Amino acid sequence: MAVDTRPQSITLPIEGMTCASCVTRVERALKRTPGVAAASVNLASEKALVQYDPSLATLEALQKRVTSAGYHIGTRKLAFEVRGMTDAAGVERAERAARLVEGVVAVRGNVVAEAVTVEYVPGAVEATALRQAIVSAGFDVAAEPKTEDLLDEQTRRARDLRSLRNLFLLSALLSAPLLAVTMLPLQGMGLLPAAWHQALVYAEAVLAGVVWGVPGWRFHRVTLLNLRHRSTTMDTLVSLGTTTAYGYSLVMTLLHGGEAIHYVYFEASSVIITLILLGRYLEARARGQTSEAIRKLMGLQARTARVIRDGQEQDVPIEDVALGDRVLVRPGEKVPVDGVIQEGFSTLDESMLTGESMPVDKGVGALVYGATINRSGAFSFEAQKVGRDTVLAQIIRLVEEAQSSHAPIQRLVDVVTGYFVPAILVIAAATFVSWWLFGPGDALRFALVNAVAVLIIACPCAMGLATPTAIITGTGKGAEMGILIRSAEALEEAHRIQVLVLDKTGTLTRGQPAVTDVVATNGFDDVTLLRLAASAERHSEHPLGEAIVRRAQEQGLSLAEPQEFLALSGRGVLATVEGRKLALGNLALLTSQGIALDGLSPKADRLAEEGKTPMFVLIDGQLSGLIAVADTLKPEAKEAVASFHRLGLEVVMLTGDNQRTAAAIAREAGIDRVLAEVLPHEKAQQVQALQAEGKKVAMVGDGINDAPALAQADIGIAMASGTDVAMEAADITLMRNDLRAVVESVALSRQTMRVIRQNLFWAFFYNVALIPVAAGVLYPLTGWLLNPMLAAGAMAVSSVSVVSNSLRLRRFGAKP
Repeated sequence: MAVDTRPQSITLPIEGMTCASCVTRVERALKRTPGVAAASVNLASEKALVQYDPSLATLEALQKRVTSAGYHIGTRKLAFEVRGMTDAAGVERAERAARLVEGVVAVRGNVVAEAVTVEYVPGAVEATALRQAIVSAGFDVAAEPKTEDLLDEQTRRARDLRSLRNLFLLSALLSAPLLAVTMLPLQGMGLLPAAWHQALVYAEAVLAGVVWGVPGWRFHRVTLLNLRHRSTTMDTLVSLGTTTAYGYSLVMTLLHGGEAIHYVYFEASSVIITLILLGRYLEARARGQTSEAIRKLMGLQARTARVIRDGQEQDVPIEDVALGDRVLVRPGEKVPVDGVIQEGFSTLDESMLTGESMPVDKGVGALVYGATINRSGAFSFEAQKVGRDTVLAQIIRLVEEAQSSHAPIQRLVDVVTGYFVPAILVIAAATFVSWWLFGPGDALRFALVNAVAVLIIACPCAMGLATPTAIITGTGKGAEMGILIRSAEALEEAHRIQVLVLDKTGTLTRGQPAVTDVVATNGFDDVTLLRLAASAERHSEHPLGEAIVRRAQEQGLSLAEPQEFLALSGRGVLATVEGRKLALGNLALLTSQGIALDGLSPKADRLAEEGKTPMFVLIDGQLSGLIAVADTLKPEAKEAVASFHRLGLEVVMLTGDNQRTAAAIAREAGIDRVLAEVLPHEKAQQVQALQAEGKKVAMVGDGINDAPALAQADIGIAMASGTDVAMEAADITLMRNDLRAVVESVALSRQTMRVIRQNLFWAFFYNVALIPVAAGVLYPLTGWLLNPMLAAGAMAVSSVSVVSNSLRLRRFGAKP
C-alpha cells in the first residue's frame, strides 16, 4: 500500500505548559522532529498546530519529542459498548482493530462488561473512526460511547480549575494564621513569654512547610523537571523565590529558636504561593472563556437523524448517516448533515453558520447545512456531505487551526521570553549580591527580600498570554459572526490593508440581471409592453431575456405561448405573440429591420450612461418602446462602501464590463477607482499593479473565479456563494454574501490588534517598571522596598488583566 506523503496538519493538546518559555520549548522540540515542516504552540488554547510529512514523522515520534521536553500530549478516553465480544479471542480482535488506528495510545477490552476502552489523541483521530474500526472487525458497537476519565477538553479544564481552587483554598487557610501572627504589633509580641515565641515560630514553620510542600509542589515539580532538561520557566522563579524565603526562615528557626520570630519570612513564602495560585485560578477561569465560540459550534450538531431505508423511517446516530441517504427533517428539528432538498419547502435559521439573523426560505434543489434549525415546514433531502466534510466540521477545523497558529507579532514576544527567565535569574542574583555587600544593617535580610521580590514580580505569563488570548477570542468571535479567519497571520495582516479591491459581479452587484426601466410609446402602456416582451422571451435562455420574464412573473402577469420563436445571435429574438409580430433586441436588431430610434434616442443614451442595457421592442414592425436591464447593486453596497471610507480604505472596483457601464456602477456605489474591461486572467495582474504602488491590498471575490487574484492579494476575502464555501481559497471566508461582513472583518482585525498592543504594552511595561522597583532602586530615595507578597499579588493581577482585556473582544460589534 502506498504511503501518503502529502503534507498534513494535526492539532495536538499539550498539557503542562505554564508560561511563554514553555511554549518556546515545546515548539523547539516539535520542530526538531524529522519530517515536521512547521509547528506553532498556543499557550492560551494549550494546543500545538503541527505540519508534517506522514512518511517521515509519526504521532509516536511527536509524542516522544514533547515528552522529552518535559510535557505531554493530552489524551481522551472513550468506552465503547461492544456486543458480540464473548471470549478472549473476540477481545483480542477488537483491541487489535482499534490499536491499528493512527492516534490510538492504548486499548483495553473487557469481556464481562462487553466494553472496549480506547485512549487516544483527540486531534489525531475522531470517535467515529474508532467506532468504525471496531465495527469493521465484525462487532456491533453502540452509537454513543460512554465517557471515561478525560472526556474532552472542557472536562479537563473543569478538573484543572477545581484542582487550582482547592489548592488555593488550602493554601489560604494555612496562610491566614501566618499572616495574622506577622501583623501582631511588636509590643504585643514582646509581652508574650519566650516559650510562646518558640511555639509560634515552630508552628509557623510547620504551616508554611505544608503550604510549600503541598499547594506549592506544582511549582517545585515543574522546576525539577525543567532542571533535568537544563531549562527554566516561570515556575522556576516562583519555586526558587518561595524556597529561598522558606529555607532561610527554617535555618534561622533551627539556629535561633524563638528569637528568630522577628526575622523569618514563613508568611511571605506561604502568601506568595497563595496569591499565585489565586492568580492561576482566575487566569484559568478567564482563559476557559476565550474558547467559548468553539465549544458553542461543537454543541450545535444534531445527535441523530431520521432516514428512509428500505421504505421505512428510522432514527440513526449522526455518525451512521451515509452519502445518498434520504433524510427527513420536521419543524423545530436540526438539520443533521449537509445536502440538497428533494421534497418540501421550509424556512431555516442559518445564523449559527452565517451570523445572519433573518431566516432563509428553502425549496426543492436548495442546499441545507448540518446544525441549522428548521423553523417551519417539513422536508426531505439527500445527504451529500457527512462527518468531517460538512460545513460545520470544516468551520470548526478552520477555527481550531487559526486559534493554534501564531501571529507575526508573536515572534518578537517568543524571542524576548526565550531569554527572559535566565535574565531574571541573573538580575535576582545580582540584586542579592549587591545588597549583601553594600546593604545597610542586616544586609543578608535585605538581600534575601529584594532577590525574592525580583524573582516573584518578573512573571512572563502576561507576555505569553497577550497575543494568543486575543487571537483565540477574535477568531472565535469572527466565527460567530460568519467570518472565518484562516490564520492568526491573516487576522493581523487584515488590519494593515490600505486598498480594498471589489469584484463587481456577485460582490457589488446581485450577479443577476434585472429589469430597471420600462418605457412604452406608440399607444402601448408599460404593462402591456412588458407582458408581450416577456411572452416573446418565454423560452429564451439569454440572461437578459430571463430577466424580462422574471419581472413579468413578479408582477403576476399572464404570459402567452409564443409561436415562430427565433433567436438572432448577438441581436435579439423574433416571435409571434397573440397574432402580433414581435422583435426584441439591441440597436443592431433595429438597424437590420431599418427602424429609427426617433424620440427614444435621448432616453436610450441616458440609460446606457447609467450602465443599463436598453432592449428595444418592435410590435408589428413599429418601435413600441424599450426595456432596460442591468446587474443592479446589492441593497447594502452603498452602505458598505461608505463604511470602507470611514475605515480609511481606498475602494477599487474590478470588472470585465466596458468603461461606461463600470463608471456608472461606481458612481452609484461611491467607489473611488474603476478598473474596467479586465479579462479574468488579468485580475491578478491588476492586484499586483496596485501592490507595486506600495500599498497593502485586499481582494474581495467569490473565491472560485477570482482565485488567482485572491492569492495575489495581501489578504484574499472570499464571499460564500451558497454553492461552495471556498474556505481553502482565501485568507478570510465570509459565510454570507454581504459586503457588510467585509466591513466587520476589517474592523474585527483592527480591534483585535488594538487589544494585542494594549496587552503587550502593559505586560512589558509592568516588567520594565517593576523589576527595578523590586530590586530596590527606590530605597536610597524613599526608603521603600517592595514586599515579596505585594510582588506576588501584582504578578497575579498582570496575567488576569491581560486575559480580561482580550475577553472584551467577545462584545465586539463593527462600528467603523
